[in-house]
Amino acid sequence: MTSREPSNPVVRRLVAAINDSDRDAFLATLTPNATLTDDGNPRSLTDWIDREVFSVHGHISVECEQEEDGLNLLARYRHDTWGEMSTYWRFQVTGDKISRIDTGQA
Repeated sequence: MTSREPSNPVVRRLVAAINDSDRDAFLATLTPNATLTDDGNPRSLTDWIDREVFSVHGHISVECEQEEDGLNLLARYRHDTWGEMSTYWRFQVTGDKISRIDTGQA
């Protein structure tokens, strides 16, 4: 399966940071008060990314954008704990940073 690049440049940088295992680059894409939900449940963003992304070799393969703005993605997400699953990723962007991430199983 070929991964697509998100059309939104901020989201594209976040996806690249995940796939490059670059926590600092990931955090650089976020506003200082960015929030995250996982399957509709609010989570501590830094705890979640450490547990669900960076300590378990997370990798996101974008399958498609649900809208033309590049802020709503369907993707295959894989990591060492749960394997691979179909996921959705929704982003809110404020200026040139991500202020909210909503993700979960699709």
